Amino acid sequence: MSPERARQGTTALHDGGPAAGAGTTEQTPPAGRPGAPVPSVLSLPAPAVLAALESSPRGLTAAEAAARRARHGPNELPAASHGHVWRRLLAQFTDLFAVVLLVSSAITFLAYWLERPRDPATLQLALAILGVVLLNAAIGFAQEYSAERTAESLQAMVPHTCRVLRDGERRELSARDLVPGDVVVLEAGDAVPADCRLVEAQEAAVNNAALTGESDPVTRIAEPVPPGPPLEARNCVFMGTDLVAGTGKAVVLATGTATEFGRIFRLTAAAPRQRTPLQRQVAVMARRVAAVALATGALLFAVRVPSGQPFVDTFVFALGVMVALVPEGLPATLSVSLAIGVRRMARRQALVKQLLAVEALGSTSVICTDKTGTLTQAEMTVVQLWADGVPHAVSGVGYAPDGEVADPAPVRELLRTAALCSNARLVRTAGRDAWRVLGDTTEGALLVAAVKAGLDPAEEESRAPRVAEYPFDSERKLMSTVHRDGDGTYFACAKGAPLELLTRCEAVDRGDGRKPLTGAGRRGVIAAADGMAGRGLRVLAVARRQVSGPRPPISDVESELTLLGLAGMYDPPRPEVRDAVDACRRAGIRIVMVTGDHPLTAEAVARRVGIVRETAPAVATGTELDAMDDSGLDALLTGARELLLCRVTPEHKMRVVTALQRRGEVVAVTGDGANDAPALKHADIGVAMGASGTDVAREAAVMVLLDDSFASITTAVGLGRSVYRNIRKFLIYLFSHNIAELVPILAATFTGFPLVPITAVQILAIDLGSDVLPALALGAEPMEPDVMTSPPRPRRERLFSTAVMGRILFLGGIQALGVCAVFFWHVHASGIPYADFTRDTPVYREAITMVQAGIVVSQFFNALAVRTDRQSVFRAGLLSNPWLLAAGFFGIGLMAAISYAPPLQAVFRTAPLAPADWAVLAAFGALLLAAEELRKWTLRRRSPAPKGGRP
Repeated sequence: MSPERARQGTTALHDGGPAAGAGTTEQTPPAGRPGAPVPSVLSLPAPAVLAALESSPRGLTAAEAAARRARHGPNELPAASHGHVWRRLLAQFTDLFAVVLLVSSAITFLAYWLERPRDPATLQLALAILGVVLLNAAIGFAQEYSAERTAESLQAMVPHTCRVLRDGERRELSARDLVPGDVVVLEAGDAVPADCRLVEAQEAAVNNAALTGESDPVTRIAEPVPPGPPLEARNCVFMGTDLVAGTGKAVVLATGTATEFGRIFRLTAAAPRQRTPLQRQVAVMARRVAAVALATGALLFAVRVPSGQPFVDTFVFALGVMVALVPEGLPATLSVSLAIGVRRMARRQALVKQLLAVEALGSTSVICTDKTGTLTQAEMTVVQLWADGVPHAVSGVGYAPDGEVADPAPVRELLRTAALCSNARLVRTAGRDAWRVLGDTTEGALLVAAVKAGLDPAEEESRAPRVAEYPFDSERKLMSTVHRDGDGTYFACAKGAPLELLTRCEAVDRGDGRKPLTGAGRRGVIAAADGMAGRGLRVLAVARRQVSGPRPPISDVESELTLLGLAGMYDPPRPEVRDAVDACRRAGIRIVMVTGDHPLTAEAVARRVGIVRETAPAVATGTELDAMDDSGLDALLTGARELLLCRVTPEHKMRVVTALQRRGEVVAVTGDGANDAPALKHADIGVAMGASGTDVAREAAVMVLLDDSFASITTAVGLGRSVYRNIRKFLIYLFSHNIAELVPILAATFTGFPLVPITAVQILAIDLGSDVLPALALGAEPMEPDVMTSPPRPRRERLFSTAVMGRILFLGGIQALGVCAVFFWHVHASGIPYADFTRDTPVYREAITMVQAGIVVSQFFNALAVRTDRQSVFRAGLLSNPWLLAAGFFGIGLMAAISYAPPLQAVFRTAPLAPADWAVLAAFGALLLAAEELRKWTLRRRSPAPKGGRP
């Protein structure tokens, strides 16, 4: 969307209110609903903005916020309309298969009214076709409605919170509870929850792509700007945009539909969804099947008309055959299978936002994972401090400030400086976890250590209030803040990666004063940092210096620093990760750790969780990646079996993903920060953290881990593979029986038999009774044990692969031979010439009943046969999918009713079968299962199951 278009109709922040500087809201209340006028706040200083919106630097009181919430409503956009129920039901009849069937039904009804005398069988066929359409429409509508409800409930599981000042306290609230006048605290990676005017900003930059279409970061300030179009105002941020750098505080101007994003949302909410590649592939298949069905019907019509058959009868027969070849239950079965996969993943803590992700998950071959929070528990705890060459142990685990610092006096200034240079907050909660951290977990660990040393971070901040901040970025690997001391002087605090910070230090605090940092001193610091990192600790260096004013240039703040010491913290691995890593190895999935941490720290964690087993894994830093050209990077990715990429930036991660995809890999990438968004979008599967991730990362990803655990990725990959296998299973099941229906008809036609071995009404009864429900049960088939012991599916493998088509022909051919045998055996055993057969001949009625029952019974055994690709179904367990057994027995029960119930005999022109007939059919079905078991056994003997083989 262009900026010009985005500005059309914008009134929420225009200068149509009180004059600039008036600082009053007497004429107009704050906005929060469509049409509510807003005073011009663009050109007001921060205090006047707060006054104009009847707020304060402490935010709103709880009582005032509640009153405004009742007046303006929740800060949310209306759910996209799904249309009236009747329209969504009618949409089920626009599918290609449904259209073909409806046209066929209409033509059959017309033929019935035109023929003289009227044949009730023609009417029965027309009604049967219409019944099939109605049944599948009902199934499709129910599935779609259920999927919508499921999607809404799953999206509600992803947190959408923001940090707000209420009664002077920083709180974490649901974004929907924001009201005009609230003071919001923003940090890099946050999604802006409402339209706001900044009142504080430190190096803030936003991505306005959601509003303007321009993705380049735009700087934002808190100072007044001249009145003008709001989207061009540098002191405003808007709902739906992202803070990509810096920090700030902003007062809410508009919420919900009164926001700029709300206006655009109303224009775009009804935009149609794009179909996934799988849906497009199935649509192509549907067109091809419809073409084959039409061609087959035309061929049979052309062959039978010259034989003297009545024209209308022949036309209705050909039409019925064409309808019988249409797998009308396929679209609903496919959708249900995908929806079941999504629900299963959600139960395993993996929220899939797009059906496309279910496809790609099954072929994932490389997972690029970060470390903190994904492989580890994201509960950093400082366990060692280092100052003046002396280590100081820190006791206690987690965020509860229970424990102590050994000999705290020498490290108290180190911890005070680290606490001042942090944006996190340590808060007590009433739940099971008594303490939690709002903000970065590393900063939270430093705050906990400061409390253990006897410091009060809030009191220290009040004594030395922050006046400027230079936020962390992946280029500098540092964060710095400027504070005003009690005597009116200013000092800077800095923390960050030891090597980067050490290069900016010229002195070290020795306890008895500031001493020059010599070469030997630097080597000692590096050795201490490496020693901590070698133990698997994440190491931060802390430094400070005096500065001349409240906002010195960053080059002054981050130079000539005095090193105070090091802090080593530990984030324990998640207990379930090691098993998940082992599962990935067996599945042939390569794991590449991509982290910003020190190489020694990364390797220590990688060894604990099993990613690294070799003595000397390949380790490359961001600096080394910068020195590599594309061929060098390709060589690294190809040659290294175990690879750790450390001290990398988001640009490095993006480059690695591109290189892996260039080699044909299907790449899943994890990320939690705003700067991870490009790699998450570029990856085949972008995986964001649901608990600790930023809103930007969650928006960019196609899958969100609700528990942030790597194990959930492995589980989702297995479920994705299972879903793809299940789709292939019911495709084989559906299309193999079509062969069994078509071949007897062709055989009868070309051998000169005047009647059909199976009528169109019988075929439709098979489709209703023995196709849809078993296919749905196959779509819900449990995951096979070997799913995660096979290599990833090739990236370009299609659903109708050579192996799938071969299996369809194999199973369908066996069924076709069997039903042809029982039909012609009945016909020849009677001794009646072909020309003497009529539709009322008892032998003919018995024969077509045997054909229909033969297909139904063989489909029961066929469903058991296709449950596994290579494994014996007896090893998998015949009773492990009770829904499939129930669906199969339902189909056999329906067939028995068609054979024995007089009203159904009249409709289908069937005859009762003797127990011996059922025994023959059961033996025939068992033969099909035995043949498939023999094929699987031969396959296992000739080509043992391929192992993933990732060492």
